[in-house]
Amino acid sequence: MNNIVEASVELDDIVSFLKRDIQFKEVCHKILYQRVINQAAQERGLIVTPEEIQAEANQLRREKRLEKAYDTLVWLADQMITADDWEAGICDRLMAKKLAQFLFAKEAEKFFAQNKLDFDQILLYQIIVPYERLAHEIFYQIEEQEISFYEAAHLYDIDERRRQQCGYEGKLYRWSLKPDLAAVVFSAQIGAVIGPLTTEQGYHLLLVEEFIPAELTPERYQDIIDRMFKDWLTSELNYRLHSQTA
Repeated sequence: MNNIVEASVELDDIVSFLKRDIQFKEVCHKILYQRVINQAAQERGLIVTPEEIQAEANQLRREKRLEKAYDTLVWLADQMITADDWEAGICDRLMAKKLAQFLFAKEAEKFFAQNKLDFDQILLYQIIVPYERLAHEIFYQIEEQEISFYEAAHLYDIDERRRQQCGYEGKLYRWSLKPDLAAVVFSAQIGAVIGPLTTEQGYHLLLVEEFIPAELTPERYQDIIDRMFKDWLTSELNYRLHSQTA
């Protein structure tokens, strides 16, 4: 079946589909990004060894539970790719990671130190209602312990997801909040009801359950590197495209 499908799809069909599905530009940019990565890595003498490719392939096989060589071959056939295609893709991803580390490993620590406050987090609960009077009534009911914040969120919030989760918004970074809102919630007392505050969404009541001080965990360190690398790639590609058209 796969051979029939593969044989019936030509390169022009793929290009035409990507254009109709508004994915053509995205795919082209991914190809150009990889060219930028390969050239930048070559200029810096970075390489991906066969041992590194093999180790990554083994890890991917474990994740996909491809315990036997036959299982891997069946999976590759189902994906309509060869073993060489798969290893080439692994090599591309490893090269991108290696270049990102080379360019921004030290910069990531510096960036975190300079922007540490932005990485503070809060565990936030929120109620948003459409009317100011209702917001004040809920506030006073909570203050008088006639209802809990979580019960009020379940009953009155305009958002179905928050109603189902009793107002739970999750762990939020300071940088993800508008500056005026961040100033209020990060100076609040834990468990105290904040508000009502007014935005274009409605009237907000907020409750901070926990403050989570910024810490440069391995996950956050990698996230910073990934963000810096993505920004660099975009800037580098735009520069090269502009240079060609100038």
